[in-house]
Amino acid sequence: MLVLVQTCGGDLKMTDDSVGPLYSLAHLTLINATAPELIYIAARAGYDAVSPRFIQMNVPGEFRESPIDKTMVSATKTALQTTGLKVLDVELARITEDCDPREFEAACELGGELGATRMIMSAWTPTRDDRNFIVDCYAETCEIAAPFGLSVDLEFPSFSRLRTLDEVLDIVRAADQPNGGILVDTLYLHLSRVDLSELLHVPAELMNFLHISDALPGIADTRQGMIQLARDARLYPGEGCIDFAGIIERMPTVDYSVELPNQSRITELGFEEHARRCLQHAKRTFGHVRSQRRTHPIPPKESRAPNGQRA
Repeated sequence: MLVLVQTCGGDLKMTDDSVGPLYSLAHLTLINATAPELIYIAARAGYDAVSPRFIQMNVPGEFRESPIDKTMVSATKTALQTTGLKVLDVELARITEDCDPREFEAACELGGELGATRMIMSAWTPTRDDRNFIVDCYAETCEIAAPFGLSVDLEFPSFSRLRTLDEVLDIVRAADQPNGGILVDTLYLHLSRVDLSELLHVPAELMNFLHISDALPGIADTRQGMIQLARDARLYPGEGCIDFAGIIERMPTVDYSVELPNQSRITELGFEEHARRCLQHAKRTFGHVRSQRRTHPIPPKESRAPNGQRA
């Protein structure tokens, strides 16, 4: 059914309510896997798409092979063609103190070639007085990504430079780029103690997809504790306390990327079964929840008079 979705700016846009969200497997969930391995595992586990890391972060356990090496790119293309999976987004562009956005161009080009529509970005500078630098880096990255059909979705990891929804919204608005966006991660909403009503203040057109995982009620109170939780101890949706219904109801209809690294589960279950359980728990926990940011359904064309009024 076609419905009108109202943005925070008051604009209305039409969307098809009958089309469900894509479920993508984020690379951090299986950080040891190469992009081709991630694709084949995701396909066997039942996902619609993948979110490969074409820009390495050099975190512990991360695959060592260059994702943009010619051989690796060829294998990635073969895996996508064989499985029929889509690429949802490209990971992960970071704003550091020596950031040169031109270094992200190769990943943007590859992402665009493979059909991705999003690229994730986050800020990791060491000071709190560099807003203008972050705005400039973000804006330039948006300009580089645009020709390849990518939005640049700014994330707020709770242990990074930008730690709250308000902070990333400020940067995106200041950069004022047509392909700007904000990535909401359910774990970081929890760790940063974001009031879910704040989601209603974000224009719907800036929210393109959602990272999903769960956590227990106790919030890590140190930066190192947050890093350990985020990179190695996330829970399946429904195992913790995160209010998924409250989040999804306050967002527009978006796709979901399951970002759920948990080394103990991988050791116990293996890559594929862990990925499969991530997806099963996600669909079971909030597959029935729908966005409430909408107005009335659009009447069928045949019920409208030529002047646009109902017949």
